[in-house]
Amino acid sequence: MDKNILKKKAHKLAFKGYILTDKFPKNELFGLTSQLRRSLVSVPSNFIEGFARNKIKVFENHLDIAYGSLAEAKYQMYFALEREYITKEEYLDFYKDAEEVSKMLWSSIDTINKNLK
Repeated sequence: MDKNILKKKAHKLAFKGYILTDKFPKNELFGLTSQLRRSLVSVPSNFIEGFARNKIKVFENHLDIAYGSLAEAKYQMYFALEREYITKEEYLDFYKDAEEVSKMLWSSIDTINKNLK
């Protein structure tokens, strides 16, 4: 798998999340908005940091952290849907992209683990 594709898709998802959180109520600025944005930016950030370290086990660990951050962001966006901060269509569009990035991360982690054995 081309790692640049994963990095680009993770970046695009974080950007999409920022646009969606712009609609959140101002009283969520230091709550859900901030937490969701940190979770989303953590995904491409951990990918980039792990890749830059140029050590396969370190990279795998950073991918694992990115995967966890993405899982956190998916729940937080669901919570935003339940609070009616976003529409169901916006949520489903976000979730579709998040699942794609999630599968790419998991595939990368799995490939690394298989190659290390």
